[in-house]
Amino acid sequence: MTVATSAPAQLVQAPLSFRKNVDMLRAPQLAVLRRALAAGMALGDDRGFEHWAGLHGLPLPMYCQHHTELFLPWHRAYLYFFELTLKDQEPTATLPWWDWTSTVSHQRGLPQAYLEPQVDGQPNPLAGSVVNDLARQQGGPGSPERTFRDPDDPARLPTTAAIRQLLQLSDFLDFQQQLEQVHDFIHVWVGGTMAEIPFAAYDPIFFAHHVMVDRIWRLWQLRHPTAGVPAQLMDEALPPFNITVRQTLSVTTLGYDYASFSSRTAIAGQA
Repeated sequence: MTVATSAPAQLVQAPLSFRKNVDMLRAPQLAVLRRALAAGMALGDDRGFEHWAGLHGLPLPMYCQHHTELFLPWHRAYLYFFELTLKDQEPTATLPWWDWTSTVSHQRGLPQAYLEPQVDGQPNPLAGSVVNDLARQQGGPGSPERTFRDPDDPARLPTTAAIRQLLQLSDFLDFQQQLEQVHDFIHVWVGGTMAEIPFAAYDPIFFAHHVMVDRIWRLWQLRHPTAGVPAQLMDEALPPFNITVRQTLSVTTLGYDYASFSSRTAIAGQA
């Protein structure tokens, strides 16, 4: 058990922004996301995309939590802090989710926004990225210079019925374990660098996938308000972030929630 030995960061309630389904983003919202991501990819310091992608895998140390009791809280913290770097570039930017259970995903597969190699004559930052030089050195021979994908048959993606069944589980650890199995399947389904933990987060689709996973956890929390993370995990630290499991439990305290419809949040004037 890793318990925070120094005082965790005091999170101040941020103005609420809404994460949206990427397939429902309007063109200006998608443009904001692309500008924020492109700006991050142009930075070579700890504000940049390569740095944040590397926190999940290579270069060492590898911080990500997989097949542990901290899988969902760690990745929620990771998404939260990464999203803040996007907001530093574009204040209204939010991370969208890829609904791999949707009818359109079962017909097309990956979201169209992530498939176009160029947009308006410029490289589409959602299509992929370079892999950090040190990460490739540590990864050894055959490490990719850029991300790539090799998606499977869209008909094999998880169904809404499967997720509804998962949401019925009343024990957090059971729910987390089964959700992580679905999560693992998506990584393998996308293939390419997404199927390799050391390099997965260098592909922007990684974040859309993980936002979907986080959204499912949020839905489970709403459905089971009296259930939750076991008490013995509450003060677990989530390195490299100065935050504990307890501080990841309320998405609204973190300053975000999940929109039912992109148009609803746009009409309300919320990011």
